[in-house]
Amino acid sequence: MSLTRKSAAELGRLIASGETSAVEVAQAHLDRITSVEPKVKAFLHVDAETTLRQAREVDDRIARGEALGPLAGVPIAHKDVFTTVDMPTTAGSRILAGWRPPYDATITRRLREAGLVFLGKANMDEFAMGSSTENSAYGPTGNPWDVSRVAGGSSGGSAAAVAAYEAPLSTGTDTGGSIRQPAAVTGIVGMKPTYGGSSRYGVIAFASSLDTPGPFARNVLDAALLHEAFSGHDPYDATSIDAPVPPVVEAARQGDVAGLRVGVVKEFGGEGYQPGVVARFHETVEVLESLGAKVVEVSCPSFGYALPAYYLIAPSECSSNLARFDAMRYGMRVGDDGTRSAEEVMALTRAAGFGPEVKRRIMLGTYALSSGYYDAYYGQAQKVRTLIARDFEAAFHQVDVLISPTTPTTAFPIGERVDDPMAMYLADLCTIPTNLAGNAAISVPCGLADEDGLPVGLQIMAPVLGDDRCYRVGAAVERALAERWGGDLLSKAPAL
Repeated sequence: MSLTRKSAAELGRLIASGETSAVEVAQAHLDRITSVEPKVKAFLHVDAETTLRQAREVDDRIARGEALGPLAGVPIAHKDVFTTVDMPTTAGSRILAGWRPPYDATITRRLREAGLVFLGKANMDEFAMGSSTENSAYGPTGNPWDVSRVAGGSSGGSAAAVAAYEAPLSTGTDTGGSIRQPAAVTGIVGMKPTYGGSSRYGVIAFASSLDTPGPFARNVLDAALLHEAFSGHDPYDATSIDAPVPPVVEAARQGDVAGLRVGVVKEFGGEGYQPGVVARFHETVEVLESLGAKVVEVSCPSFGYALPAYYLIAPSECSSNLARFDAMRYGMRVGDDGTRSAEEVMALTRAAGFGPEVKRRIMLGTYALSSGYYDAYYGQAQKVRTLIARDFEAAFHQVDVLISPTTPTTAFPIGERVDDPMAMYLADLCTIPTNLAGNAAISVPCGLADEDGLPVGLQIMAPVLGDDRCYRVGAAVERALAERWGGDLLSKAPAL
C-alpha cells in the first residue's frame, strides 16, 4: 500500500520503528500534492523545502532516542487561520496576503513538539465565514469526490486535503459547523471538541465565544490521536478549560456502545433534508441498535431557533474582532498617498481587502450591536442561546449522546448557492446548536446518498467534556459500517 494511503497511526508506527523515515513519508505526500492539487486546490501555501527540513529534524530526534508522541513524523495540513512563524497566515483573505506572523499558535507549537510535519496551509472561507470555501479570496476548493462540487467550509481545504490523500491529518476550526460539515461532505471524520478544550491562542478570531479548533482524519482513531496531541489547558487562552483532556484515544480504541442511551433529535429532519441523507441516517440508527445501544427520540424545541440566533451572535462578534484590520498596524494598506485621512485609508483598505460575505457579516453585526437594537437582536439571541444550552442539558439527563445527520444535503455544485446566503447558511442547520452550547460533537461517514453517490455524515453530540463519548460511538459506527462496506468509505471515491 502507498504511504499516502496508510493511516496516521500506522505511519507513526512505521517511522518510530525505522521501517520508513519521516522524510520518505513527507516526500510521498508532497508528490501526491503535486499530482492532484491542480484539480483539488486544497492548499494556499506549500513549501517542500520547509516540509522536508522538518521531517529530517524528526528523523534526527528519533535517531537520538528522544521520546516523541505516536504521530511523530506524520504529515499534516494546517488550516490557514493558525499562526505559523515559518509560513504565511492569511485566513483566506486579501487583507492579510503574504503576512508572516511573529509567533506560533499554541496548537501549532504543540504539533511541532509532538513531531508532526507541516505540509502547508489549507484553503478556507475568508476569516472562516462560509460553508463552502467559495468565500476564499484565493478561489474555491473542489470536493475530491467530484471537483465540480464544494468541499464544505469554512475548513474545506483541510477536509479536501485529507479526503484526497494529500495529508493523513489536518486541522480546522469549527464556529458553526466548519469542521463537521466539510468532513461530512468529503466522507471523512471531523471533530469539534468541547469549547475551551482546545486553545484559541494564535487562531485568527471570527467569533470568540464560538471558535473551536479540532482535528480531521480518515478514521476515528487518527482523529483522537491528533485531538489528544494538541488539546489541554493553555494559560494564554482566557477561555481555556483547566481540566484533563478526556480519554479520547482510549474511547476510539474501545468503540463499544452496548447499553449506551442514544437520542435521535426530533427537530433535525423533515422538509429540506435530502432523501438519501435521511435514508443513510436511519440505516445507521439501526446499526447502533444492532450493536446494543438503546435508541430513543428526544425533543429539543429551541434548536429551531439556533440558526437565526447564530447569525446575530456570530456577526456581532466578528464585527468587533475584525475592527483590528484598520490599515494602521498590519496587513494591506490602500490609498495611503499622503492626500487622504486615516479614515479614508481605512475605508479604502477594507473595501479592497474584505470579500462580500465578510462585509455582509460585519454590517449585520454592527447593526445588531448598535444603540436601540442591541436588546431587540443581540440580547434576544443570547437568551435563545441559553435555551439551547438548557435543551442539551435536559436531553443529556435522558441519554448519553444525541445523533442527527451532520448536514441536510450532500455537497452542492460550486456556484449554486453563492448568490443565496440563506441557502448557504442552511448547510449548518444541524451543527450550529452544538457551537452555541459549547459541547462536543463529531461527524463520521455513514454512507453514500442514492441520488448522487456522494458522502453522508452522522453527527454525534455529547455533553461538555464528554468528547470521549463522541469517539466511542463514532468508532463503533465506523467498524460496523466498514464490515458492511468491505472497507472505508473513501475506498469508493472516484480516482482523481
